[in-house]
Amino acid sequence: MASLTDLTSLGINRGPEQAPVLLCTTAGPTLFSAALQGAFAEHQSRLQNLRLKRQIVTVLVKSPEDLEKCDGLIIPGGESTTIALVARRSGLIDPLKEFIQRKPVWGTCAGAILLSRSATGTKKDGQELLGGVSVDIARNGWGTQVESFEAPLKVEGLTDPAVPYPGIFIRAPVVLGLVPEASIQVIARLAPNLLPEPIEDADDPRTIVALREGHHLLTTFHPELTRDARFHEYFARKCVFPSVERST
Repeated sequence: MASLTDLTSLGINRGPEQAPVLLCTTAGPTLFSAALQGAFAEHQSRLQNLRLKRQIVTVLVKSPEDLEKCDGLIIPGGESTTIALVARRSGLIDPLKEFIQRKPVWGTCAGAILLSRSATGTKKDGQELLGGVSVDIARNGWGTQVESFEAPLKVEGLTDPAVPYPGIFIRAPVVLGLVPEASIQVIARLAPNLLPEPIEDADDPRTIVALREGHHLLTTFHPELTRDARFHEYFARKCVFPSVERST
């Protein structure tokens, strides 16, 4: 399962000879994944295999110094409470919060929980969150890992949008609501009959499984666990590259 683990940069990784300049002289932006827990290697692999006009370099971030070198961030899935604790011990909580205010971040599953405004179903003393996306979320909406499933998704803005995207849901969170005044673009929904408690309203916020607010992206499923890299391409093209271009 994925987790808050990769800090990666966007562009094409052309081989080991680039290692000496991986963090400082790349022609493209650096996308960040925090290497704290989970399937960061899968995110890294998807990014490195993209073929885009700009170079992508991937970096595993374990410290504030690593984070400062990056232009974008992926917070993968895993166990959100553990991720927050490890980030706190690594001195990354406050730098992450500041990073989120300035640069693109994509949260998947547990990463989506950490990016939310509020989360229910957390431990007794609550869940430390990073914030940044104007949504309210419930942890483990489908219960245990035994309830994991895959469902085809129609996703707005992906390359080849007519081809369904394989959404892999593992102890996935459920979106409970959006802040009314927030500028949020819903880009994928789950069929209402697949929710933990099936409903009839296809526009209910609980059907939302992917959304974008500004240059932040949130998915309640695990795009890194499929060979389909279109979500990684989307984050690069729609969120990270434009942010880098605006800052230069």
